[in-house]
Amino acid sequence: MTFAFRDGIGRRGAGPMMWAYADPLGHFPRADRQSWWRTSHSVDSYSRLDEILPARLSRRSDTQLPWRRAPREPDIAYLGAPALGAGRFRLADYMDRNPATGLLVAQDDVIQLERYQYGRSDTHRMTSFSMAKTVVAMLVGIAVAEGRIASIDAPAEAYAPTLRGLEYGATPLRHLLTMSSGVQFREEYDGTDDSARLSRATIGQQTAGGAAALAQFNTRIAAPGARWYYASSETYALAIVLRAVVGMPIADYFAARIWRPMGAETDASWLLDRSGLEVGYMGLQATLRDFAKLGLLMACGGRAGQRVVIPREWVAEMTRMQVSPGRVGRFFGYGYQTWIFPQDDGSFAFLGVRGQAMFVHPASRLVMVHTAVRPDPRDPGGADATAFWRGVRSALA
Repeated sequence: MTFAFRDGIGRRGAGPMMWAYADPLGHFPRADRQSWWRTSHSVDSYSRLDEILPARLSRRSDTQLPWRRAPREPDIAYLGAPALGAGRFRLADYMDRNPATGLLVAQDDVIQLERYQYGRSDTHRMTSFSMAKTVVAMLVGIAVAEGRIASIDAPAEAYAPTLRGLEYGATPLRHLLTMSSGVQFREEYDGTDDSARLSRATIGQQTAGGAAALAQFNTRIAAPGARWYYASSETYALAIVLRAVVGMPIADYFAARIWRPMGAETDASWLLDRSGLEVGYMGLQATLRDFAKLGLLMACGGRAGQRVVIPREWVAEMTRMQVSPGRVGRFFGYGYQTWIFPQDDGSFAFLGVRGQAMFVHPASRLVMVHTAVRPDPRDPGGADATAFWRGVRSALA
């Protein structure tokens, strides 16, 4: 399978593991509300989820900050993750080994490479899954700077009265930001866990949304800050707080404070619960180039050009190792809704299940955005994206 190049963008209509994603004629099944989560329908659904589920737009900027494009793709070599077969590989091998729908590398305002598989393109709004969590933390920082949140050491219920009487309401925002509320929640992506219950209650619209969706998770098993456990419910609680303090839909606040100031080229979208709240823990959709602008904004300490969009001090706190890899029990450490590389050199990541990722190295203003249709939320092949990122850093940092 070869890529066709036009305007510096590589595209191909197929990709690896076509048997898992396409019918015998090579067509990708069109998804609906009952099938969007199935692997067989993921190529379609992950590139138009805001057409399948209720969503609200964040309107683009009238004045885009233009990208430049490198005259040729960089020569990137990397040591492949053993889960997919160890060895030394290059970009073409990566695309053949991984079900990536899109891959973009940018440095400063220069796009170094941009490729799409499975018939996807630069016009598709790709879903981010939990990459959205990091964006929620960015918005919390802006709300703090604006005085809408006086202290992240205050409990969530101080800003969102609907959370009163819930353990999440009694949790300081700081510990929601670091996934250390101490409230029991199991997130294992097995279809029967608490994350599945949260999904049904929110984007599945089986509850009224908001605090009503969180009421089922109300058992405290540790003091705030005493233990770390990844829980989408904590970001959802932050979304409830954000909506309460900003007095407008989160999608509108995001558009006004981040999306338009950073010069987004296209509209973004956010998935909603039944109350009309942007769920925040997942469900931000955007094109790869605009996701890369978000990453570059963070790489530049919250600045877009000469404009301060997010306070530098907040970006530093977000991307500081608040929880060590040892406590997290994973390769990464954790900041404020942000994954921190273990070498703690300032680099960090936005991560979402099934292969959604953005890696950022501020020292070289280097960003890699990756969207995919990995068939398993715990797919060990995801380590290959991190391995490829190491190759990108070696070539460009």
